[in-house]
Amino acid sequence: MAEKVGYSSLLPWPGAVRLRRMSQVLMVLFDQVQSLDVTGPLEVFAGANSWRSAHGQPPLYDIRTASLGGQPVRTSSGLRLAPDEDLRISDDPDVLIVPGGAGARHPDPELIGWLQARGHRAGQLVSVCTGAFLLAEAGLLGGRRVTTHWAYCGVLAAQFSDISVDPDPIFVRDGNVITSAGVTAGIDLALALVEDDLGRDPALEVARHLVVFLRRPGNQAQFSTQLAAQLAHRAPLRDVQQWIADNPAADLSVPALASRASLSPRQFARAFAAEVGMPPGRYVDRIRLETARRRLEDTADGVEQTARACGYGTPEAMRRAFMRALGVSPGEYRRRFRPALATD
Repeated sequence: MAEKVGYSSLLPWPGAVRLRRMSQVLMVLFDQVQSLDVTGPLEVFAGANSWRSAHGQPPLYDIRTASLGGQPVRTSSGLRLAPDEDLRISDDPDVLIVPGGAGARHPDPELIGWLQARGHRAGQLVSVCTGAFLLAEAGLLGGRRVTTHWAYCGVLAAQFSDISVDPDPIFVRDGNVITSAGVTAGIDLALALVEDDLGRDPALEVARHLVVFLRRPGNQAQFSTQLAAQLAHRAPLRDVQQWIADNPAADLSVPALASRASLSPRQFARAFAAEVGMPPGRYVDRIRLETARRRLEDTADGVEQTARACGYGTPEAMRRAFMRALGVSPGEYRRRFRPALATD
């Protein structure tokens, strides 16, 4: 019989940070908010409280929701949410979370005024998805490096020239300001905050309880290479894309791939870049990196075996690729995702 895993399945983590008082977490609500931007992070903080309760410890987070006037709001999906309190009279929180959604693109001026007056008082200022637009409109992101949902990064950068928008990471920390990518990335961000307060093992336990497949680091890309790239129009090029994904250890040089497509190397390179949106070499690099990451996450294969299986040839070549793209070594990447496995 499979072992049931719950919050009580871990002993108290000896290195966990013991905060002297509860941390006040305030979630801002407004009409046309994205419901998952709200509930995802709040479930993480509630899960951390449940973990502590199971280990005989008091709650760490005082979780509250607030809207202007304390009025119920309707989310973009039609779900009605009743806040705990009136935003106008809320105490200054330790963590202020501003979610996104359609309402963030056409904000209530009073909400922007509240953020201008009160946002800087929060210990940590957090946005989820397009909530970054609200923080930017309130002048709270000036000079900061931020992110948001990939589909709106260009709009955010064009609309607010005083901020640096990075479209790739799932969340970005810049001082006490933390911005996250679309929707479920808010869960990753909240897990990172819980890890800061309690340590890695409790955060992983909360993630498992929520059936979150992975607890992703902030610099992980918002979407996979095959989602980010275009699907080629011509069948031979589409077949090559699939071949690359299925055979990362094969000869994936331009001449070899061109031969599979029955094109000259020059014709192939030009057609692939035009139809896929990136040169074949870059596409191959990204597929190999993505495949290596999945193998490190999902299998017990060593770094050397993973490097060979993904076409890197040597562990050093794979290490350079990981450091360049993710800022961590393969061994460190595995440690974050599979702490129970031995690393090379």
